[in-house]
Amino acid sequence: MFLKPPPFRQIFGLFALSALGMLAFGLYLQHVEGLNPCPMCIVQRYALIGVVLLALAGWRVKRMRGFMVIGGLVTLVSGFGAFVAARQSWLQWYPPEIATCGRDFYGMVENFPINRVVPMIFKGSGDCTQVDWTFLGGSIANWSFICFVGYALVGLAIALKAFRVHKI
Repeated sequence: MFLKPPPFRQIFGLFALSALGMLAFGLYLQHVEGLNPCPMCIVQRYALIGVVLLALAGWRVKRMRGFMVIGGLVTLVSGFGAFVAARQSWLQWYPPEIATCGRDFYGMVENFPINRVVPMIFKGSGDCTQVDWTFLGGSIANWSFICFVGYALVGLAIALKAFRVHKI
């Protein structure tokens, strides 16, 4: 009796496409709509890049052990992204008296030498507590949290299922 293999490769392909879509939407909001990403947004982008790379690797894997490892790594990277998004959501709901998330880009260029400005650019310049865009009542950080939790849960399910199938 032959069992049909689980559709792990297709799931990882969908992960890669959806995470790339999220990155593209973030770049659209930044470059077309003019929303400056904050440092936490930049970290979430790095986590999304990690999900894309791992999902592409999972899309190419053909063995259960590989699905198990990639699923676990997707869960870890997505869990980190969810943590950062949850922290940003918390800051948006309960903003501190003084926001210390980042600096204004033009203020950096005017006040610092170029060798210090370049690293600062990659730290972001927006305010982490500010909600500039919403969809169905949720901010970008809220939706990012939901997506990362979804990636983490499905990645964990893939890792556990691959572990069970690998043991058989």
